[in-house]
Amino acid sequence: MLTFYHSPETRSGRTMWLLEESGLPFETRYVGVQRADGTGAADPANVHPDGKVPAIVHDGAVIPESYAIAIYVSDLAADSGLGFPAGSPERGPFLAWLMWLATELEPAIFMRLYGGAEGNPMAEKSYRQVVRRLETALAGGPYLMGERFTAVDVMAGSTVAWARHVFPESEAIDAWVARISDRPANRRACANDAEPVAA
Repeated sequence: MLTFYHSPETRSGRTMWLLEESGLPFETRYVGVQRADGTGAADPANVHPDGKVPAIVHDGAVIPESYAIAIYVSDLAADSGLGFPAGSPERGPFLAWLMWLATELEPAIFMRLYGGAEGNPMAEKSYRQVVRRLETALAGGPYLMGERFTAVDVMAGSTVAWARHVFPESEAIDAWVARISDRPANRRACANDAEPVAA
């Protein structure tokens, strides 16, 4: 069984969504983290080497970082459709999408959210490229990789939904976010985000 280290109302919620989609059995361990506003503290029970979330443990191996977990879980849950096997034609594009999310989409979003984009031509160019790539992909199918929902939609969709206000108006993006947000696995993840309160 997988053990999932999670803190409520953090971006590790997308990993909970991924795990729910995978169909793999997992146990959630809720841990504290130091938050951006200075509240909270590192939790000695947390296995993440930097005291952050998410992290998973499987067969004694600790796997931190969202995108590494996305690849690992997609491979482990081969029948889930979340990923593509090594050697398949789709494997390269699948990995490229995940790397693009980490190196292009997220930096463009954070520049807009936390400053650095205004008056910066390179930041503006990156932002326009991100929007164009999302809309171009969605014009070709209901999901980012076409007809099939994958871990790419989980990772990208959770981020875009969280930061929707920094994107321009887009029927394609709105329809995609609504489509994936309504998935039963996402609803379960949202319901289980907070640690259950003992009666």
